[in-house]
Amino acid sequence: MKRKLVSIPLSVLLVSSFALAACSDGGKSTPAATTSVESPKATADNKPTAITIMAPLNTAQTPPDTIIKELEKLTNTKLTYQFFPADTYEEKLNTTFATGALPQVTYLKNQATFIQMKSAIRDGQFWEIGPLLKDFPNLSKLKSTTNDNTKVDGKLYTLYRGVDIARQGLIYRKDWADKLGLKPPATTEDLAAMMKAFTENDPDGNGKKDTIGLTDRNDLIYGSFKTVATWFGVPNNWGVKDGKLQPEFMFPEYVATMDYYKKLRDGGLINKDFAATSKTDQQKLFTNGTAGMYIGAMTDVSSLNKDLIKNVPTAVVDVHSMVAGPSGKFAAWALPGYANVVLFPKSATKTEAELKKILAFFDKMMTPEVANVANWGIKDVNYSVIDNKAKKLDEEKWTREVKPFTDAAIGDEDTSGRYLGIPTIPAQGKADELKIANLKFAVQDPAAALDSKTNQEKGVQLQDLIKDATNKYIYGTLDKAGFDKAIEDWKSRGGNKIIEEYNAVYKK
Repeated sequence: MKRKLVSIPLSVLLVSSFALAACSDGGKSTPAATTSVESPKATADNKPTAITIMAPLNTAQTPPDTIIKELEKLTNTKLTYQFFPADTYEEKLNTTFATGALPQVTYLKNQATFIQMKSAIRDGQFWEIGPLLKDFPNLSKLKSTTNDNTKVDGKLYTLYRGVDIARQGLIYRKDWADKLGLKPPATTEDLAAMMKAFTENDPDGNGKKDTIGLTDRNDLIYGSFKTVATWFGVPNNWGVKDGKLQPEFMFPEYVATMDYYKKLRDGGLINKDFAATSKTDQQKLFTNGTAGMYIGAMTDVSSLNKDLIKNVPTAVVDVHSMVAGPSGKFAAWALPGYANVVLFPKSATKTEAELKKILAFFDKMMTPEVANVANWGIKDVNYSVIDNKAKKLDEEKWTREVKPFTDAAIGDEDTSGRYLGIPTIPAQGKADELKIANLKFAVQDPAAALDSKTNQEKGVQLQDLIKDATNKYIYGTLDKAGFDKAIEDWKSRGGNKIIEEYNAVYKK
């Protein structure tokens, strides 16, 4: 079978490679790592299944083999994890795919990467697994709505790692806000006012003008822009205008959001080089005490706080999500229910019998006993159980030893039956409450489950055109007329066809 190369432009790699939590390694690149552990000997009739797994690494170091050994014992497998740094994972994935060397289990890092891979899925290079799931009681518990969002032409090829649908919000320095007499922002105007105060009113009390309001990065999706755009009333990727689906950047609220960010940047309230800032460096601006706000997944508050108090022991963080835009309404950006997905290349798994053995492993991974190992680690070593909830014993130890496997665990809290967690700090408990409260205001993507052939072929490159125009507008090197021209370029290069194809299958 002829292999189709998934082309990912360098500019897309630079933007999308920070979509998940990046490693906090002082800016150093983590080398690719392979971790393999031999299982205990088994009888000939019960030989461990050898499985190689390629996954992104979101920590500074490759984990020790402690968790792998336990997973192997519980699932009767011999596991080889090929970890590659999250910051460059798409590039490695693309290269490995082009050479036909993908392993039996291959993780795609985010929704954009999944869309790009759809052409190869249609080309028959990955196993369809939907009809097989009925034979696996735990895999059968995966949410049908999330499965639907990952289907290709109505067929299921993937297992998903669940994600909180409405987890986005504000993480901020409460000690700074208290010192300056500021309440949590109720509106986007209040948000800008807090940024201004954090920048100009010496919140750290050192007598120097060395702080900024918000730290941001080169990602218009998982950085702050999309969350704030949703507060402004921008639809989630696609919205309905005049009874038809239209892309988000063709709505006036998108321009209003760009104007908002231009004012923030012009006023020095955010890091001026945000379009060239990695997630690692973005987070460092918060954890080293420079920035007072971080907008993104509120569930990151514990890890950010852990690094912050190393540099500023007196710091106090809090979270907030209910910010009203100019319309006075609340809105929360909703994710499609998954953070990443798993594919099974036919080049590495030759028969359905072999595939079923791999699926059996994932079925065991969704039992509470095994799911707790993948998500919490070893009981009384990495976590304890209090009132039927898990409490991390050492945040740093858990991050080093367990987090890489948590990031590769499939399913959700409720579908796997794993323990819920006990917050390590009060703000984490508040984040857990707010991500549920946000669901009432969640803005879904109406095109999430729709297919467009042109979008699969050209969507990433076309979206890169809009990303570039958006950043240039905020930087002041492109005016409104220039942005409108970029939209026309998007339309003429395939965008009109994408609109046409989505509307042809959209059910109003």
